[in-house]
Amino acid sequence: MSLVDDSPDTSADLDPVLRAPRERTQSLNDVRAIIPESCYRRSAGRAALALAQGLVLYALPMVGLVLVDAWWAVLGLWLLAGFAIAGLFVLGHDASHGALLESRRANRIVAQVCMAPSAHVEAAWDLGHNRIHHGYTTRQGFDFVWHPTTPEEWATMGWLPRLRHRFEWSFLGSGAYFLRTVWWQKMWRFNAPGKRHDAIVRDKITLGSFLVLAIAGTVVAGALTGGVVGAFWLPVKLLVVPFLLFIHIIGWTVYVHHVDPDIKWWTRKEWTQFHGQMDSTTILRMPRLINVLWFHNIFVHVPHHVDARIPFHQLPAAAKAIEAAYPETVRDSKLSLGSYFRAAKACKLYDFDNATWVPYP
Repeated sequence: MSLVDDSPDTSADLDPVLRAPRERTQSLNDVRAIIPESCYRRSAGRAALALAQGLVLYALPMVGLVLVDAWWAVLGLWLLAGFAIAGLFVLGHDASHGALLESRRANRIVAQVCMAPSAHVEAAWDLGHNRIHHGYTTRQGFDFVWHPTTPEEWATMGWLPRLRHRFEWSFLGSGAYFLRTVWWQKMWRFNAPGKRHDAIVRDKITLGSFLVLAIAGTVVAGALTGGVVGAFWLPVKLLVVPFLLFIHIIGWTVYVHHVDPDIKWWTRKEWTQFHGQMDSTTILRMPRLINVLWFHNIFVHVPHHVDARIPFHQLPAAAKAIEAAYPETVRDSKLSLGSYFRAAKACKLYDFDNATWVPYP
């Protein structure tokens, strides 16, 4: 499935100077047409610098966790390690889209390496995220990422699924939702039929072997330095806790990109590429230092969904062009915990008939 519309090229209707559609329509091709060509220029230097930064920011807290045992230092290093894994993952996500480097093969290798600390199978991620989530963003029955439950479905659920839903859709549960639904069900547990099956299985075997070796290595190192307690504690300290913190960070990140009381989900008949990529995504402005160190403009999410080929360092420029042409459509706001708490309180079930989020009965 292509991420690009199959509708006819509209470039003939563009003003040759302003590169803007003379008449804006709800066509994703028109949105792509106003993005400057410079926004598609990849930079090997920018990519190399970001990758080097990501690896250093990951290595430093991991070395610190090996050397330090003071509880207060371990807590801080765990948090830094979780963010570092998220930073590498964002770069791997960019490479998986083919947006980081010019070479398709180099992009895939970088994606596999950067996604290894987060235990993500790149070939399965490519199918679930790049093809399905991006191809059918917020379309009922297609986009599985934070797909809402309807009141009718809630009425048929047992007490245990309801309890799980209440937790996963609370302000504490975004990590648990991502771990169960995205990471486990739609990636590790899922095997695609057809030509993608073999590639996904190969990636699972390769990554699974790497993870087994990493766990075994930390168990042996822990046993040699701390006996039975060390054999248990070192892999938990170095691998498990940073991974779980990453899961919560990335689950929260995906949630705030696409879940809000003002963001609609669309029935199959109503949905269009424009609705999914423009109406149901956001631009969230976050502290500059945090963005530069770890998130690499991923919160500038509208242009990324309009065209995933745009590299991370060009997303702000693309967003500026899109927002200038569609000021009444683009959601641009300051990232805040308050808005997250309000969304988690309001967005429980979705009534597709009335196109609105509703609370639990």
